[in-house]
Amino acid sequence: MVAALEGKGASDAIAENGFYRAYFRLWNEQDYYQAHDVLEHIWLKTTTEDARYFKGLIQAAGAFVHLKKQFEHPTHPKHGRRLQPAVRLFHLALKNLSEYGPVRHAFDVAKFRALLEDYANEILRSEYKKNPWSPRRAPKLQLRPEIIS
Repeated sequence: MVAALEGKGASDAIAENGFYRAYFRLWNEQDYYQAHDVLEHIWLKTTTEDARYFKGLIQAAGAFVHLKKQFEHPTHPKHGRRLQPAVRLFHLALKNLSEYGPVRHAFDVAKFRALLEDYANEILRSEYKKNPWSPRRAPKLQLRPEIIS
């Protein structure tokens, strides 16, 4: 899958990287765990200023892993308590993404940060009682090559 997603000829090498692109595809398929996992292939090798950017994207996917598990198993002893860890990961992701934007590697980081804030705030307002995620409302992410930074 990663090789098939490699872009051709854009001016931003990261935006054309198959692992980076796979992150967004897997996210949109609501496979947040695999999205997190695939982006680690870039993050673990990154020695540039992008390390925190990738870490923030990975943490955001981790937060959505928690939301999805809690939605699927709300009364399960472990999965039913996943809203607090999700909020912690949202805050870590927001911190790591704060220095990037409004656009980074063909991705609207400013819009993404607003989405993460909205999810965290909705959970906090409910005092950790309401999960704002559902398969029907799951956010979609897209790369926008026309806005490569």
